[in-house]
Amino acid sequence: MSLKIRLARGGAKKRPYYRIVVADTRSPRDGRFVEKIGTFNPLLPKDHKDRLTLDTDRAKHWLSVGALPTDRVARFLDNAGLMKRTASNNPEKAKPKAKAQERLAAAAEAAAAAAEAPAEA
Repeated sequence: MSLKIRLARGGAKKRPYYRIVVADTRSPRDGRFVEKIGTFNPLLPKDHKDRLTLDTDRAKHWLSVGALPTDRVARFLDNAGLMKRTASNNPEKAKPKAKAQERLAAAAEAAAAAAEAPAEA
């Protein structure tokens, strides 16, 4: 059984509230879980003490057993000093895709041809 430490959404519409849970990867996001180890309320200010509550002892236990945190939970655990999260950076993500690059190249060629035409006349 593969375990994840992840967020399960609760709260009302447009008023999110998350439980930090340990769950089987095959179970639904808000479905059955093994253990609740904390809460996260994104509507509170970042410096509020109740924005994030986390049972660090249980989190350490589940990490030692082999549970993998999601990216957001890994950020929380990194801030708590329980694990080291590597920053991910993908500079290729912002570049235009192949078709857009072809269109840009075609537009540049057309602009160059238009610039040469008045110079010849």
